[in-house]
Amino acid sequence: MAINSYYLKARLFPTVLTSIPAIILYNKFVSSIYHDKLANIYTALPTVTDIILSSAIVFLLVQINRFLSKEIFQRLYFKDEIYMPTTNLLLKSSNELETSIKQKIEDKIKSKFDINLLTKIEESDDEPRARKLIATTVSQIRNVLRDNSLLLQHNIEYGFFRNLIGGSFLGFVISIIILISSYYTGDIETRSLGWILTSIYFLPILLSKVIIDKYGKYYAKILYEQFLTI
Repeated sequence: MAINSYYLKARLFPTVLTSIPAIILYNKFVSSIYHDKLANIYTALPTVTDIILSSAIVFLLVQINRFLSKEIFQRLYFKDEIYMPTTNLLLKSSNELETSIKQKIEDKIKSKFDINLLTKIEESDDEPRARKLIATTVSQIRNVLRDNSLLLQHNIEYGFFRNLIGGSFLGFVISIIILISSYYTGDIETRSLGWILTSIYFLPILLSKVIIDKYGKYYAKILYEQFLTI
């Protein structure tokens, strides 16, 4: 797997921020079971094992968080790519972009890719077709702008918050498990920590629609702004 700027900032960083409950759960209920046994074999072995397994947990969570963020939250709010902000902005029925700007984008799409987007009447008669055509065009635009640093930065920002939300969902679930287990064990300190973590990770979930909408639209607008400059 290539370790690039997008992977580090949009996938790994949000995972590290939301992996705290999983690491706590591992250290309290898994590591403690075998730690003393391993210590009898070799002094440094428990620490090395904990570091390796904790790193493995973070790597696993990177994949899980990406799946949760895309398949649950992004799909929940945008359904699929044909309902993403990049598609919505170019619909004739959308008022997000000024009409003249939208026409400039369409003209550039025609000259660059030889693609004619549907007219207002055609779109009204068959909106799914209009959306699919725009989504296909967006893929072409992204390919042309793949080395654009400004677009990459906004893509990273969108990916960071989307994956943070996916990670927060998992962090919230694990925090509840920690909280429930603390009532069974009578561990007051862990119980307090469980309440704090539950509250922290519930907030991004609560604001998920606002966050994804906001950063999705930022990315879409930058995409078309940069497209007009090439």
